[in-house]
Amino acid sequence: MLSLIIAVLVVAITILLLRVYSILPNDTRPSRPHSPKECSIAIFLGSGGHTTEALTLVSALDFSRYTPRIYIVSEGDSLSAQKAAALEAQKSSSNKRNYTILTVSRARRVHQSLITTLPTAIISFLTCVDHITMEPLLSRGNFRPFADVLILNGPGTCLVLCAAVYVNRFFGLPSPRLVYIESFARVKSLSLSGRLLRPLVDRFVVQWPELLKQGGRGEYRGWLV
Repeated sequence: MLSLIIAVLVVAITILLLRVYSILPNDTRPSRPHSPKECSIAIFLGSGGHTTEALTLVSALDFSRYTPRIYIVSEGDSLSAQKAAALEAQKSSSNKRNYTILTVSRARRVHQSLITTLPTAIISFLTCVDHITMEPLLSRGNFRPFADVLILNGPGTCLVLCAAVYVNRFFGLPSPRLVYIESFARVKSLSLSGRLLRPLVDRFVVQWPELLKQGGRGEYRGWLV
């Protein structure tokens, strides 16, 4: 009986790993064709300099095409939410509100001990799954992805957002394309978030060519902020 249970577990784990491998980004696959249609976009604002960089990137977009927009902020980060609203007020050419500010639980607080990080990260992950998977799944009509593109640039909550997107991909549900843009401040080495997310995101962009000299997937696009 024990040997049967072990065999079933081995098969289950093997199938699980094969499924995860099958949904990882593959640079050899053909890219999606360019479409002139509107593209919904979500942007994670990681607070402080990360928020400034992310909003600088967004400000260069054509808001008439990249709509609606979702700004994701961590719980308690009211300043980033205010900056996003100010950008929208500055850029918007109509009275119609085409953006949403979404608050998610923070994965890890500043100076939080590693022992207590796991519970808060799990809570943050569940919050992200609720927004990215459950709400679109339970909404009326056809299931549509949370957004067409999700831009990440910042600290730990990027990881749980990426993990939530992979829940959709694991079960074959529509999911946003993941774009990670490394911070302008990272000149010679990648951030921890960058190193962890590099093999998981669809596009990994750096702003300094030195970051690609050590090998690995990624693309250099010059200064974006």
